[in-house]
Amino acid sequence: MQPGISTHIFLPQQLTPALLATLRSAGAQAIELFASRHHFDYTDRAAVREIAGWFASNGVTPTLHMPLFTPDDEAVWSKHTAAALNLIDMQKSARIAAMDEVKRALEVAEQIPIKSCVLHLGSKDDRWDTRALDDSLTAIEHLKAFAGPLGVKLLLENLTNAVATPEHLVEIVNVGHFASVGFCLDIGHAHLAEGTHASSDAPAKTGVDLAFEAFSSIPDRLFELHVHDNHGADSGSGKDEHLWPGDGSVDFKAVDAHIARLKTKPIGMLEIAYDITTDPAEIMRRGSRACEIMTGL
Repeated sequence: MQPGISTHIFLPQQLTPALLATLRSAGAQAIELFASRHHFDYTDRAAVREIAGWFASNGVTPTLHMPLFTPDDEAVWSKHTAAALNLIDMQKSARIAAMDEVKRALEVAEQIPIKSCVLHLGSKDDRWDTRALDDSLTAIEHLKAFAGPLGVKLLLENLTNAVATPEHLVEIVNVGHFASVGFCLDIGHAHLAEGTHASSDAPAKTGVDLAFEAFSSIPDRLFELHVHDNHGADSGSGKDEHLWPGDGSVDFKAVDAHIARLKTKPIGMLEIAYDITTDPAEIMRRGSRACEIMTGL
């Protein structure tokens, strides 16, 4: 499996070639550009050219994560700023604004050979219903038409809301007949989902087990994993902590077993929580160890 690291780990900082080089030194063969204007300003063509030059010289695969913050949010961003862009917002004007912002980010593919873009569908309190399905289909159709000519594959990520469960994402792809749309399985999010209890007929299954099963129902569409750890739904906190693998309670041996059964191996993208005090040497040490593990999968 190709190991990668998301620039999410540097989210409070402006992205520079030096930070990208830190991730490459940590073993990243792929890097996910986290599209946030205060971090990676996808609207600044000079900044995009600088990042494009680094990728052209270093042989690392670039991918993209859609923006989560509005331009107004970006102007006053802090680590406490909540994600605000919602592709399936109840208000049509907000949905259009979100799609337009994602398109602005996708335009970097004119200079950077972006392989794929991860999309979020819904916010924390969104319910799964006919409206959510219809708005999801509309958003994907519009963004697919925009991303296709740029050579960018759209990947739907499982979240911790009622809309973007693995089962519902599969349904969206099937109903929309989106043959070119794939999936990004977020291990941490799946770990926070409910599993099943053991019975006389079947053993217990974790949220991670169920996520792999759901995405495997459409073969060869799982192109990326977001790899991070947390203490799970049963810990009492239920927080999406984005810890380094091994610092929480995810059973990565079980994850390895699921990956081994896949015919096409996805990119394993470490998506670790940002901390402005994190020492680059520590990132390289821990990232190298995690990438070594992912390379052997």
